Amino acid sequence: MKAKKTKKYKLLKGEKFMYCLLVMMILIVPIFNVFTSSLLSESNTELERLKNKINTQELTNQALNMQIDELTSLDNIEAIAEEYSLSYNNSNIKSIGE
Repeated sequence: MKAKKTKKYKLLKGEKFMYCLLVMMILIVPIFNVFTSSLLSESNTELERLKNKINTQELTNQALNMQIDELTSLDNIEAIAEEYSLSYNNSNIKSIGE
């Protein structure tokens, strides 16, 4: 019986490059995907924290605006004028910030 000759298949330089590139892509793409998912998750967490901070500040601003409205009410101005024995003259009152 004759022994079968095994034929060695040699890879060309371009084929080696393509296989190496394919293996690198198979390894790099999942790592890159995990990395970008992590960055996205971190950004979403920061976004939610900032939204909560904005909501808290808006509530504080609303409360302060309500306080301003109470303090600038006609009844309050008349009461303060009366407390300090001042006369109330509507033509002398000027609003600031409106």
